[in-house]
Amino acid sequence: MTLLRAVDLSLSFGPRILFHNLEFVIEAGERVGLVGVNGSGKSTLMKILAGTQKPDTGTLQIQRGARTTFLPQEPTFEEGATIASELEVAQAPLKNALAEHEKLSKMLEDGNTDEHVLNRMSTLSEQIERLGGWNTGHEAKKLLDRLGVKDWQRPIKELSGGMRKRVAVARALLSKPDLLMLDEPTNHLDADTVEWLEDELDIFEGALLLVTHDRYFLDGLVERMVEIEPPQGDYMGRLISYPGNYEQYLEQKIVALGDAESQSHKRDRWIAQEVSWMRKGLGGRRVKSKSRMERARKLLTEQGFKRPAVADIQLAKAPRLSQIVVEAKKIGKSFGPMRVFRDVSVIVQPGERIGIIGVNGAGKTTLIRTLLGELPPDSGTVTIGQRTKVAYYDQQRTQLDDELTVYEAAWHDDHVNLGGSQVRLSDYLEDLLFPIPMQRMKVKGLSGGERNRLLLARLFLEGANVLVLDEPTNDLDLVTLNVLERLMLQFTGSILLVTHDRYFLNKVATSILAFEGNGYVTRYEGNWDMYKKLRPKPGTAIPDRKEEPEEGAKISFAKKTGRLGYKDQRELDGMEAAIEKAENDKAHLEEMLTAPENVSNAGKLRELSSEIAGAQEKVEKLYARWEELQQLAGM
Repeated sequence: MTLLRAVDLSLSFGPRILFHNLEFVIEAGERVGLVGVNGSGKSTLMKILAGTQKPDTGTLQIQRGARTTFLPQEPTFEEGATIASELEVAQAPLKNALAEHEKLSKMLEDGNTDEHVLNRMSTLSEQIERLGGWNTGHEAKKLLDRLGVKDWQRPIKELSGGMRKRVAVARALLSKPDLLMLDEPTNHLDADTVEWLEDELDIFEGALLLVTHDRYFLDGLVERMVEIEPPQGDYMGRLISYPGNYEQYLEQKIVALGDAESQSHKRDRWIAQEVSWMRKGLGGRRVKSKSRMERARKLLTEQGFKRPAVADIQLAKAPRLSQIVVEAKKIGKSFGPMRVFRDVSVIVQPGERIGIIGVNGAGKTTLIRTLLGELPPDSGTVTIGQRTKVAYYDQQRTQLDDELTVYEAAWHDDHVNLGGSQVRLSDYLEDLLFPIPMQRMKVKGLSGGERNRLLLARLFLEGANVLVLDEPTNDLDLVTLNVLERLMLQFTGSILLVTHDRYFLNKVATSILAFEGNGYVTRYEGNWDMYKKLRPKPGTAIPDRKEEPEEGAKISFAKKTGRLGYKDQRELDGMEAAIEKAENDKAHLEEMLTAPENVSNAGKLRELSSEIAGAQEKVEKLYARWEELQQLAGM
């Protein structure tokens, strides 16, 4: 049954055509991911479908009685709103149904047994059950507790951006609509909350429309991908539908392009690389319901394909690093009575890519600024290497002046140096998907993703050997994210990366610095998946430790306890070396996967993907055995 249909949608901003005669359909209960390059109009299309923006032409048809809820990237609230008042708004349909049911119940008590009253009460009872049951406050309290939102009477205007997003997410979920539309719902949420939201959306019974750069969301939650192809020249653009999740969407794009062309054209390599990554065993992480997958199989793919435009960001040559990049010894930082972190010891090695994670407000940005020397530590010391040259991508994007043109903001010269060659700035910007007319636009006219792409491209021109990136993935399209990941893997310097993007951390990070509460920061070797295996279980109290190792916290491997037999103890003693070797073997295969000579060889990619899957399985088995031996040893 069709839930929503948009017909002949067209929209222009001055001379720029965003849509032309688009048609879009969502069926009841369907889960759709909406993708496209930055500036293609994903957020604008969602606003039109939600009824908050009018198109120039076209009509919007919604199933009679159907309720829709739209969560924009930056949620808005009424003046004077509190957490409690916003949740009351979300529950208005339920409250109205309860009030009418109570009124009709009183009529029955007074002797009114009219058949219309009885039928209406039956309908209301079903509606109340569907909207969350009879206890209106219980679900809201449970939801907010899980989101870490306290003090229901607190004004919204006093909340941080991350906390405002949590309240907005709770408001959207509590409304229990027939169609839930979410525009970048993971922005400003920490990784644990993102995983929780993924679980909540998995059991959500209504239809779902998602715009998100979180590829695990797309791979685990959607059954159809819709791509916006924006107008280019005489080509007026269109929507193309692909049945299946993110991995299946990529596979269909390879088929549409043709294997030979997709491997030979430099701007299509991202597709082959992304599919290879998904096939390592990291795709399909969520068990999909059988009925959902059956619906996906029955969908028909629209014919035709246009190659995606890919931003050709490049790296300028950077000076070699000295042995010391950044070294912090027992640093601490507080603001008044609030302790942000304490006794943190970190050595950044050349070539390391360190992900920094923690809940919103934990102090990740403060730690970065302290490591860079922008903030003095209250205790301890920070040493920055003589050859260390830092390019800093801050979360607020303050390096971009809104009043400059794109051309003026991109670089300070009319030419840029790329690999020893001088390239005209205008040509470089065109490769970054900023055609000449856009280069004359002011920065303030760009979309969020376009601003981010411009800032990243400028930072890579600075010739830095240390990249510090604070939430770089927000608002970027999937294609540009893949380009960014490739550059991270090619970069020979060191990287400090603050992000909640689990997929990005899995693909890029070589170690994790995790804020774990009580001001403590612990280091874990490996990517996000490895951190999940090694971190304390949720709810585990963090001890008030007296001493920290000077070189920073490392993975603890069990040592001899006398509770194991001789053979098991010898196996446990050798486990650290065995795991390290297995991880090194896997890392070597992953480097081969992205090597230029292999990217264009489909047979080699398949072979390496299979070997990586085997290497990943070996690592997981070793860790499972290590945990088993630890339990036997009483660790």
